[in-house]
Amino acid sequence: MSTKFFTNRAENTVFDKFKGILNGMKDVYALHAVVGYFRSSGYFALQPYLKDIKDIKILVGINVDQMFAEAQRRGLLYFGDEKKTKEEFLKWFIQDLKDAKYSKEVEDGILQFIQDIINGRIEVRAHNSKAIHAKFYLFLPQKHTEHTDGWVIMGSSNLTEAGLGIKKSPNYELNIALKDYDDVEFSKIEFQKLWEESTTILPEDIQDFKKHTHIGQTFTPFEIYLKLLIEYFGKNIDYDPDTVGDLPKKFKKLSYQIDAVNQGFQMLMEHNGFFLADVVGLGKTVVASMIAKRFLIANGSLNTKILVVYPPALAKNWKSTFRLFGIDRHTKFITNGSLDKIVEKKDLDYWEKEEYDLILVDEAHKYRNHTSQTFGLLQRICKAPRREDGMVSGKNKKVMLISATPLNNRPQDLYYQLLLFQDARRSTLPITNLQTFFGPLIREHREIMREDEPNVQKIREIYNEIREKVISQITVRRTRKDLQNYPKYLDDLKKQGIEFPEIAPLRTVEYKLNTQLSKLFYQTIFYLTDSDKVDYFRYQAIRFLNDDLREAYYDQAVLVSKSLAGIMKTLMVKRLESSFFAFRKTLNNLLVSTKRMIEMFENDKVFIAPDLKINELIDKGMSMDEIEALIIETSTDNPKNNIFKADDFKPEFLVGLKKDCSLLEELSKNWKDVEEDPKLDKFFETLDSDLLNKAKNPTGQLIIFTESNDTANYLEQQLKKRTDKGILKVSSANRNKLFGIILSNFDANYTGKR
Repeated sequence: MSTKFFTNRAENTVFDKFKGILNGMKDVYALHAVVGYFRSSGYFALQPYLKDIKDIKILVGINVDQMFAEAQRRGLLYFGDEKKTKEEFLKWFIQDLKDAKYSKEVEDGILQFIQDIINGRIEVRAHNSKAIHAKFYLFLPQKHTEHTDGWVIMGSSNLTEAGLGIKKSPNYELNIALKDYDDVEFSKIEFQKLWEESTTILPEDIQDFKKHTHIGQTFTPFEIYLKLLIEYFGKNIDYDPDTVGDLPKKFKKLSYQIDAVNQGFQMLMEHNGFFLADVVGLGKTVVASMIAKRFLIANGSLNTKILVVYPPALAKNWKSTFRLFGIDRHTKFITNGSLDKIVEKKDLDYWEKEEYDLILVDEAHKYRNHTSQTFGLLQRICKAPRREDGMVSGKNKKVMLISATPLNNRPQDLYYQLLLFQDARRSTLPITNLQTFFGPLIREHREIMREDEPNVQKIREIYNEIREKVISQITVRRTRKDLQNYPKYLDDLKKQGIEFPEIAPLRTVEYKLNTQLSKLFYQTIFYLTDSDKVDYFRYQAIRFLNDDLREAYYDQAVLVSKSLAGIMKTLMVKRLESSFFAFRKTLNNLLVSTKRMIEMFENDKVFIAPDLKINELIDKGMSMDEIEALIIETSTDNPKNNIFKADDFKPEFLVGLKKDCSLLEELSKNWKDVEEDPKLDKFFETLDSDLLNKAKNPTGQLIIFTESNDTANYLEQQLKKRTDKGILKVSSANRNKLFGIILSNFDANYTGKR
């Protein structure tokens, strides 16, 4: 029986029909294909038969339904987005290369397909307004007429190995081959219409996206060798920096650090993250850098990208250490308050969040509040899937949380930190369902903390359970005692001449106040802390707004106000204990800001603008009218910036402000004439007799820590009056500028001129 139909059974495949047409049609000039799915592996199977064809065009349908649904979800209308169309095709192209079964023939064919697009031998377009389900293949001479040959094959077969019948497929394919002029001409016209409606896939697009696949990467023989070792031996590989030459000359090879690298790297591979929690002084930055370099080598250094998140004070330390290890060019560095630059793409100097493979978070305990904005930004970066697989496969980022105090968090905060690299219900840890494990412990902890006298023993039991069942599995932590008690580490340290100095026990140096000053001191403490005295109303404005306004503009206003007042109470007491100088300055600031709030009531314009720091603006010389204009300007972006009338507040607020003002004025007056400073006198006495005694301190160097910057300024002034020795005052304002001077004076590894 003669028929124009054929299936994919026996020797009756599309591929066989293609070969028959290409071998039998002497003047074939063009192959035009319209397909719903396309695989480069299907195309390269035809390559030997396409050598003499001058015009090859392939039109591919994409999942328009999905794109339309996404546009609807985002409140947009979809009219054929060319950019989205191109992205969809190239995403499929990347996946095609990843899914292709590897062989030399397959890779050579794919590379030839890419080269054919780059050279312009073939053209590829993707249709962006119709989900193409029809499939047809046109074989045309240069000029198609009623008197020249031409063929069209149409039916169900896509341009894939399975569709062509090269590879066995469970699908039943049915196609028809036509050569009548009218049939071929109709198909030719339809193709031209579809082709003109489509998006061109340019050679540069293919070149760019080739880089996102294995065939676009060049690995050194050494990287391939390491990958072989990792794949074959897995956990049994121990890291030794000497073998890869990645330990800078200025660093000593310490066995306890090498063990930490091996342990931490294994946790990183097995659990996608871990806590690096060695105590201060054991070199967490160096260990983290070695782990980062090991990951860089394991993943392939060509496209691996690292992000280091840290407090501003530690910027130079991280950058200089990564530079010494030769991994800074693969790394972006960002302060913990600037993560929005990555998430919201505010700074083009940073890579997109999906591009990072490894994230290091220093002082991770500062991310203890999972409801904070900074934690939310960090979570979005850590949980965004990796855009590219390196030699370390998988879409999950690797996360290193660095902290000397990993358990300095509530159970719920620990839980959310774990979720930066773990799945809540499918954890890689022995506790596979973290949600079920932490839920009861979080509730129990909350109930205990609500009690007037929390049960300390029960709290310890909660943390012990978390430590034993979860944290111990993903934490690298050693103390100095651990090193001294473990013979291997102790012998290694002795051989290299390293000794950890014995820290002397804390010594209290007491200073005494005379009767009059003692009376004032305790009166001040009473005024600052007693509930019937100073109540810090200046910081509780939103609490006393009328209910409708408070609910409209400010969430949890009562809680926030009480918290701010509590913080100020603690601050005032700390300033008093730090130095009389610092206390007087802070006391005056509180008095001035309270008076300004009262003046706002008198003018019937009360400014509440958390973002603008009103008092600082006034101190800089801005008028009230200028500040009012600034609040109005910023209120659109931040509705919490507002101007209220006096009647918008409950009457007791102004009463409280005036009471605070009266008490603060009394304190300010009492402290104004205090000239003696027994704490400073005792400090200088101890300097001369003990701290700078040559027998006890032959270097003559001394570091003085104080919590208050005002106290530090005060001490600097007083010391300059009494000594001609070099004095270096360091604070958050100048620490980056003085970084080199600090190293030259206090870093034992410093190699520059001192």
